[in-house]
Amino acid sequence: MKLIAIYPGSFDPITNGHVDILNRALRLFDKIIVLVADNPAKKPTFSVEERKAMIWESLEDNPKVEVDSTTGLTVHYAEKVGAHALIRGLRAATDFEYEFQMNSANQFINANIESVFFMAKHDFMFISSSTIKEMVIGGVDVSSLVPGPVLKRLKTLK
Repeated sequence: MKLIAIYPGSFDPITNGHVDILNRALRLFDKIIVLVADNPAKKPTFSVEERKAMIWESLEDNPKVEVDSTTGLTVHYAEKVGAHALIRGLRAATDFEYEFQMNSANQFINANIESVFFMAKHDFMFISSSTIKEMVIGGVDVSSLVPGPVLKRLKTLK
């Protein structure tokens, strides 16, 4: 049986922290779909297509990785593609609280889809897409925090 996982997020934009978690998860799963959330309630900096492109450009051609997007519930998408797990990253206690609630809701919807949590490495614990964008606008060099293709697009925010 092929183990498929979904790595959902807004990825506005993808960071080196996201890439690190993806690479670590690839050791456990046969296929991972990086799923860009298209949430109309949020006002992202980059369009869904731009975010998907940045993800593709930031990852080396890996046959175990796909990139897609959805406007619906992640757990429903996971059911549709036959995924067994949702990949999530944890940086701090506040992440745990949010993820605990999301996991409970997802288990209510489909108890057969597990959530697998990866602790952020120390170097990436403070990184969030929002923080990255704020630092860029403030003139901070974030080249060590994001993949090269993301850095190119972030430079247009200044």
